[in-house]
Amino acid sequence: MSRFTTSARLSRREVIRDAVTTLGGRRHRESDGFTVLTRDEMQDIAGRALKHSTADGCEITVTSTVAGNTRFAANQLATAGDVTDTVVTINTSFGPKHAVVQINDTSDDAVAAAVARSEELAKLAPDDPDAVPPLGPQQYAAVEAYFDTTASVTPEQRARAALTALQPARASSGAEASVAAGYIIVTTRATLLANKAGLAAYHRDTDANYTLTVRTADGTGSGWAGADERDWGKIDAGAIAAHALDKARRSRDAVAVEPGRYTVVLEPQAVGDLVQLLNFFLDARQADEGRSPFTSASGGSKIGQKVADSSVTLFADPADPQLLAAPFDNEGYPLARQVWIDKGVLANLSYTRFWAKKQNKPFSGIRNSIKLAGGSSTLDDMIKGTERGVLVTRLWYLRPVDPRTALFTGLTRDGTYLIEHGAVTHPVKNFRFNDSPIFLLNNVEAMSEPVRLAGTEAGGDVAMPAVKAHDFNFTSLSDAV
Repeated sequence: MSRFTTSARLSRREVIRDAVTTLGGRRHRESDGFTVLTRDEMQDIAGRALKHSTADGCEITVTSTVAGNTRFAANQLATAGDVTDTVVTINTSFGPKHAVVQINDTSDDAVAAAVARSEELAKLAPDDPDAVPPLGPQQYAAVEAYFDTTASVTPEQRARAALTALQPARASSGAEASVAAGYIIVTTRATLLANKAGLAAYHRDTDANYTLTVRTADGTGSGWAGADERDWGKIDAGAIAAHALDKARRSRDAVAVEPGRYTVVLEPQAVGDLVQLLNFFLDARQADEGRSPFTSASGGSKIGQKVADSSVTLFADPADPQLLAAPFDNEGYPLARQVWIDKGVLANLSYTRFWAKKQNKPFSGIRNSIKLAGGSSTLDDMIKGTERGVLVTRLWYLRPVDPRTALFTGLTRDGTYLIEHGAVTHPVKNFRFNDSPIFLLNNVEAMSEPVRLAGTEAGGDVAMPAVKAHDFNFTSLSDAV
């Protein structure tokens, strides 16, 4: 088996160290933990799978992942673990019929059996009306998303990062007593795509993600902070801890404020929680078929029309230093910079290969990142310039209401505060809201520089600024902290 999982319980003062482990004949050093498969090893797996294929088309995706995690709660380090896995995805096609089989056993017998099974299933599948021929060889731009500083992170380093929150939380007392809980996961990943038509794509990346929630011991205050970086060296655990602790203490004993339309100052995570959901709507077919907020009243899409404030530019770019995403999509098509909203104007929508051919439009790949270009303001500037408004840390439990307007409902969480006369004056009870990322982007008054986000519900790599906007629609109060 290619899956191996270890976990160990940590006491208050202990940290776990990597052990020297032999797995499937591969030696893993204490200094760098487990290692992902090399490109040659992944090519060998893909080559063996393709050799067994008798179908018209066969695409192999090999994903090798090593993830180390540390979890803590109730002011205690709880567990640390390393998980390594190799997943082989076999997509077989006979004309418009296709089927997918996944395995994580890379032995010759298992690979051969999986290919045979995918062919059996493909022959039984109905015709796919959106089927397109496989891609041939492609050229890819190099995106350096792999950092040794991240790939070599040890359980001890993760535990020490956790202690920057645990130690001050443990030391707190009285009205300031706090309880910290968080999750740190450090991932190294390699992906290889190959097919019978000669496609060969490879990408390797690393990612460090840290999210922290601090509650006051009396249960009336909650604060959140997080960070995500390709480079572990850019994660400032101490700053994350200080931010979450401060938010929790300042959110105690929240007061009720009448719901309604407010000027809001949304921190980057709150902006991302809502704006990244546009990923689900930037689809040309939805717009062309009248199922999208980007459908024109006269039919077709709103490409070329103003859909947001002139300060808004929304784009995807694998090479952007804050994104560093894979330079190809799930089919292996090369990805470059794609601008969706350019200075408020809808510049492009995303076409599948099938829909691009049907509509006689160029195909540019399916995005795997999204970024809202920022402005020159700061969070402090936005607060100082607000006569009366609401400061929001983040949003959660978002659910769609109306796809034609991209309307969502959800709740504020982990630090919501009233702004009066340019200063944060009181914590307020959480609100339920009904609003749309498109409404928000039409009501922008100021933006900060964007940052890479730790919470990305829509998937992919996301960078967002803080945003000040008017007329954000809070519809009711929530007693939840």
